[in-house]
Amino acid sequence: MSHDTQHCSFVLVADFDIDRGAQLTYQFPQPLGTDEGLLANLMLPDGAERQPTDWTVFFLNQTPFNTIKPVLALDSDEGKDTAEEGSNMLYGINLVRTKLDKTARRGAIVKAMAIVTRYPFLQIFKPVLLLALDDYFMNPSQDCLARLFDAVNAMDFSNMPVLTRYEKLIMRNTERQDVMIGRVEDYSNYTDPGTATLHSNNPPSTAPPSRPGHRPTNSGDSRVSFEDGVLMRGKKDRDSGARNGAESFKSASALRSPTSPSEASFSLDGSAVWVGDESGLDQMGFVASASAASASSSSVSSVAGRGRRSTDASSSSSHGAYRLGEPTPSLAGASAAPKDSHFFHTAINYNEHLLPVKVPLSTFPEEVGEGSLIMLCTTFSPTITNMSGPLHPHLHTNGSLTPPVIVLFNALITGKRIIFLGHHKLAENVSNHVLAACALGSGCGVVMRGFIKRAFPYATLINREEWESIPGYIAGVTNPIFETAGSWDLLCDIGTNRMVVSKDIHMNHPASWSSSNPLIIRTGTLKAEGSVGSEEDVVRVQTKEGAATQKLEFAGRPDSADNLFIEDVLGAIASHYSEAHVRAKFTEYAIRFVRVAARYEEDVLGATSIAWSTAAYTERGGEKPRLGSGGHFSDDMSASKDLAANASRVEAWRRTDCYKLYQADWKSMLTTNPIQGFDLPHQLSRLRFAKSMSDGEAELIFRAISENLQTYDQVSELLSWLPPHLHGLQPLSFGLFHQNEAVRELAVDLFNELRGYPIGVQFLQALNHFQRYAYVRQAHAKEQRLKDAHSLAVPHSAAFMVRTPSNRSESSLGGG
Repeated sequence: MSHDTQHCSFVLVADFDIDRGAQLTYQFPQPLGTDEGLLANLMLPDGAERQPTDWTVFFLNQTPFNTIKPVLALDSDEGKDTAEEGSNMLYGINLVRTKLDKTARRGAIVKAMAIVTRYPFLQIFKPVLLLALDDYFMNPSQDCLARLFDAVNAMDFSNMPVLTRYEKLIMRNTERQDVMIGRVEDYSNYTDPGTATLHSNNPPSTAPPSRPGHRPTNSGDSRVSFEDGVLMRGKKDRDSGARNGAESFKSASALRSPTSPSEASFSLDGSAVWVGDESGLDQMGFVASASAASASSSSVSSVAGRGRRSTDASSSSSHGAYRLGEPTPSLAGASAAPKDSHFFHTAINYNEHLLPVKVPLSTFPEEVGEGSLIMLCTTFSPTITNMSGPLHPHLHTNGSLTPPVIVLFNALITGKRIIFLGHHKLAENVSNHVLAACALGSGCGVVMRGFIKRAFPYATLINREEWESIPGYIAGVTNPIFETAGSWDLLCDIGTNRMVVSKDIHMNHPASWSSSNPLIIRTGTLKAEGSVGSEEDVVRVQTKEGAATQKLEFAGRPDSADNLFIEDVLGAIASHYSEAHVRAKFTEYAIRFVRVAARYEEDVLGATSIAWSTAAYTERGGEKPRLGSGGHFSDDMSASKDLAANASRVEAWRRTDCYKLYQADWKSMLTTNPIQGFDLPHQLSRLRFAKSMSDGEAELIFRAISENLQTYDQVSELLSWLPPHLHGLQPLSFGLFHQNEAVRELAVDLFNELRGYPIGVQFLQALNHFQRYAYVRQAHAKEQRLKDAHSLAVPHSAAFMVRTPSNRSESSLGGG
């Protein structure tokens, strides 16, 4: 990011006048050219005078009524790129404070200050806003706004890396504080990250060059990256990478490990298993120094004290879960205390106060502010939430037993009008619930998009007609009058833990639909919404005598997939799992929904435009075997149940703008994904869940993956589908124990490819003892065979004697 890029676009100040109401006092550096009364009321929420401090979030350039028209264009040098992406939204974070003053009328002074920025991670500006508003209370002049504006825009983002989509997925799914730790230091000694040319004034080093930890990107793209669509930025990144010579930088030869596995590198010592010669990682921060290791656990300290690089097996569970422990150098390189590499660490110097700032690096555009899914799931937990209103097939996918959070998810993806009500609650609380709902519906920004465009974290009566005219709006309010107004489909009361479905929802969103396409059934009987003629038909069930009897509610199952999923999420929350872990679960849920929707389209329409077509592995004589694709189901019966349960909400989703956006994203992904030619998630699902698999399919899966790990981008895409909470590389490690030697050889080759990349080393270190030693032994044996094959002194028979044992077992991958 260039130094002249504005992190802060505007600073606003609003005051409450007892005679004139909310007034917008200052707009710096220029007027926004929009409704000042609307902005003032957004900055001074209802009941602000009763709260000492409150926060609100608002958006600009979101809809026609809140689009700004400043006299001077913003960031004219980057306006073209932003316009091309359609990402000109501005995010405002606002602090309002009430100070008691006996000399003032009503005995209090209420003022608010807001920062308007292009960044969705608004929370980084909270500390400086607190200082600036205190400064403004003492000296209410425009100079305070100017100081804040200049201080924020002086913040240094020049070294902040821009992660690709798959790098973000890897980072957000692990709690290791050293993940991709070398992404900043890699480029400190290079003038051109594309060609990796050393500075001319630096003498050549005899040490091995550091291996880059991620793909370089123009620093000027840092700001735009947070506003681009989830997938549309892929092509732009690749184009800029090509201009900088990034293809040569990302080549396998530039990123591969300088040495092959050796006998010493695969040795055992107590409980530690060495993954390989990782000398190149010293420069990347993966290996702790002896002094830094003293601050870590005793097991890591003892290893580091011997000056050896190892992975303590006790730090990983049998499922390869990460544990924090080994200290890493800070991004600045001078401090011995480790810094979390999930953030870019910088500072704001405001009024001689140096405020540290942690910028999250794995944020997607649909993730704004501090909306917490843990908070959302806790507020609307099934045990405390009072559900009322009629049942609707778009919302209640498991009848009356549908968990409240699933009802909310269904309402979000099907475009229903949603209001979060917080009477006598802080506006900050209401805003955070709205932002959390946007993350929920979008799969935490990873899967779908279009929710922020229709979200109003805090809404007022001033422009009620305007924001209520937005289809499928998601609004947060504190005034209870909105409940009686009735212009909503789902009301979520965060104060009383209520969730109310509008009594008119069947009139506004009829359950039936007409389709000219016949229903194609491939997996069993599927009662789609197209076969429903009326609301009564939806709730009709069959009695034991065979007569159709109407019931007042859908038939729900307590052991349905949605109910079990929510129980799993609430169990993780009760066990104090992190917000990132809970978000990863909802991301998987959204991905699964899209896969089921694609299968549904195939059954109903004969084809799908949002995923790979469903196909099984085929192996015919005279033809090349072909890998399977599409969503994975354990059997036809489970597929039939999933399709029937999701039919109504899938049909409703297909009519929304969210569905159209996902169609465009999928089309873009097909051409921009680093791994091309086969359905990678399907193959990994087969390795995880298949009850039986032929040797030919297993060999083809490992061969296809191994042959598509030639670049860093391909490695990062593969690892993004193997998160630690899904046991990391465990599905691929099954190949090390396969009964077929060819599969074992391919699994070793695949792991050898991963060893050439620092992030791959981290994933290998997360394997358990058994998996790591199997890889170590077989990789060394393979290397030894290659040496013997090229040595004239060793006869062919001797080379054969060192071949890897068959490793046949009943639990092997192809054992079924």
